[in-house]
Amino acid sequence: MVAHPANLSSLGNGPEAIIELRGVHKRFGTLEVLKGIDLALLKGQSTVIIGESGAGKSVILKHIVGLLRPDVGTVHFHGERIDHAGERRLAELRMQFGFLFQMGALFDSLTVAENIAFPIVEHTGAKPREVEEIVARTLRRVGLDGVQQKRPAELSGGQRKRVALARAIARDPEVILYDEPTTGLDPVRADVINELIRKLQRELVVTSIVVTHDMASAFKVADRIVMLYEGRFIFDGTAEQIKESADPRVREFVEGRASEEVLRSLQED
Repeated sequence: MVAHPANLSSLGNGPEAIIELRGVHKRFGTLEVLKGIDLALLKGQSTVIIGESGAGKSVILKHIVGLLRPDVGTVHFHGERIDHAGERRLAELRMQFGFLFQMGALFDSLTVAENIAFPIVEHTGAKPREVEEIVARTLRRVGLDGVQQKRPAELSGGQRKRVALARAIARDPEVILYDEPTTGLDPVRADVINELIRKLQRELVVTSIVVTHDMASAFKVADRIVMLYEGRFIFDGTAEQIKESADPRVREFVEGRASEEVLRSLQED
C-alpha cells in the first residue's frame, strides 16, 4: 500500500483529528527536511513514524509541540492553529503532552521520586502529599513502585526508560510522544517498553506518536504506520499492510536490507 502525500489524512481527518500538520515544509540551511507533509492523527490511536536516520522524524515531533515552526504550512491541535501561537499559549498546550526522550533525560542528581515530581511541582499547585501519591501511582503503572529513593545511576537502562515514561504520564497528558523509546535496550527490555506503550494507550486513552527504527517495536505498538522518505510520506497504513508493500524503498527498510544500488557501490574500486 502506497499513500500519496495529498491523501495522507485518509486515516484521520475532520473533527476526529486531535493533531494535524497541513502542507508543512521545513528547511535547515540548504537542506529541505520536510517537503509539504500532511498528517492527521486520531485521538486514542497509536501512530508510528519510521524512516531513515536524518529523514525528519524527530523534526515532526518538534513541530507538534511547537519547538519548531514550519517555514510553510500549518500545525493544529484540537482544531486550533498552534504554529503561530505565542510562548505563553504554547506552554499551556504543552501541558497536554508527555514526552519520552530517546535517552530518558532524567536528572542524575535527583532521586526517582524527585525526577517524576519535577514537572508536577513546576506546573501544578499540588501539595506534597498529592505529589507523593501521583509519583507512587505512576510508578505502579510502569511496574516500578518502590524505587522512589533510588537515583538513575542505580537503575538498569530499561528501568530508567520506565521512570522517564512515568514522568511523561505524571500529569495525565492527552498525547504521548515517544522518540526512539527502545534505543539502547536488549530485545527483552525493549519488549517491556512496547507492552507499556500499549498498556498506557488502553488505560489512559492517550494518543501515542512513536518515532522508531525498531520494526519489531513498530509492529507491536502501531495502529498505523507512516514512512517518511526524502521529505515526504511514501506509506500510510497498518502493520499488516506495510508487510505486503511492493514499494522497494519500504520493503528495504522494513526488512533491514541495503538497496542493490548501495551494494553495487561497495563493490566499486
